[in-house]
Amino acid sequence: MAARGAEPLRAEHLRHRAPSAPSGALHCLVLDCSGSMRTDDRLAQAKGVLLSLMDEAYRRRDAVALLCFGGDTVELRVPPQRAAAWNDAWVAPIGGGGGTPLAAAVQRADALLARQTGCVRWLWLLSDGRSTEAPPRPVSAERLIVLDFETGRGALGRAAQLAERWAPCRHLRSWEAGISTAAPG
Repeated sequence: MAARGAEPLRAEHLRHRAPSAPSGALHCLVLDCSGSMRTDDRLAQAKGVLLSLMDEAYRRRDAVALLCFGGDTVELRVPPQRAAAWNDAWVAPIGGGGGTPLAAAVQRADALLARQTGCVRWLWLLSDGRSTEAPPRPVSAERLIVLDFETGRGALGRAAQLAERWAPCRHLRSWEAGISTAAPG
């Protein structure tokens, strides 16, 4: 920024303004894209919730990151960035199938959150919990929410068990249960 007025620009006219500290929050969304999520439209429901979460983050001017996991991979689909306007065309190509590398996804999300400072770090796990893995609580997440998409007969309740091990953590069986990014962790 220059503070010279009408005078010719000189070095002493220049002022340095330190960048403001990051504020707000980073919402790391971890979406289960395994084969079991294709059952009973679970993945479609999770995509709808994903869009709602991103829309809310956009309105709050928060940052988001998206990790998708399924098969034997964990893919960073959206690196940490200010939330933008998202739509169905953006989320539609996210497919599902294969196994559930839950531990690898949680580990990658934890590492991603560890690199972020100066903001509240949220981890949102959108999953049906159909994994035998029991990853440890991600230490870099200040707020944890497990959104459980397991439905129907034969429910195993593993997402609830995971949330219980990760205490304090909110476990929600339904989007309608009332989620707000302003809610306490």
